[in-house]
Amino acid sequence: MLISDLASGPALAVQQLLAVNILDPTSLLSWAGAAAVLVVLFAETGLLVGFFLPGDSLLFTAGLFCSTAAGAAVHLQLGWVLPAAAVGALLGAQVGYLIGHRAGPALLARDRPRLAAGMRRAQQLLDRYGYGKAIVLARFIPVVRTVLNPLAGAIGVPSRIFALWQVVGGLVWSVGVTLAGYALGSVVPNVDRYLLPVIAAIVIVSLIPLGLELLRSRRRPARHTAAATDEQVR
Repeated sequence: MLISDLASGPALAVQQLLAVNILDPTSLLSWAGAAAVLVVLFAETGLLVGFFLPGDSLLFTAGLFCSTAAGAAVHLQLGWVLPAAAVGALLGAQVGYLIGHRAGPALLARDRPRLAAGMRRAQQLLDRYGYGKAIVLARFIPVVRTVLNPLAGAIGVPSRIFALWQVVGGLVWSVGVTLAGYALGSVVPNVDRYLLPVIAAIVIVSLIPLGLELLRSRRRPARHTAAATDEQVR
């Protein structure tokens, strides 16, 4: 009987691992709990292979599952999830920066359509808003938050400036989205039944600051153009 248990242990672990859907936050959290948050955020923000991982939805769902009022089958501890989210987001970004710093031009020359598109958007953020604001805003944009960190290292963003703003953006994003899920789960019983529409809503809300900033940036050139025209008329 003992030999049978020992033999079935590794096999059962492999079977459970194969059953995990890495694109499904509930599946990931059911399998690995807070550790899944740390690993996924590290991979998404630090490794170019992690651009498809569910960062926003995983954070929000983890916060939701920390609330006892949510009635979810999976229950997590907020005291474990928040540090895991912060460490994964901050350590991942810093590793991504170091990868970009060492890889340099070879990184920028990668021929992968989705990564290339994300790289262009990340470069546009850096050009438009400067280092600090771009690094913070990128946290809230899927794919861009994956590629901006190595891009910053590749193009020579000063390490101290990057470290400062990636910590600010990483904490606002990881802790903020997790606490949003926790807060909603605390006030709405059985909200996990409507998980997909709720996650979609929180992702949209997280993009509002970026949308407002884009509107402001478009208005500024228009004002400058109008002012220049008035000067010429005078």
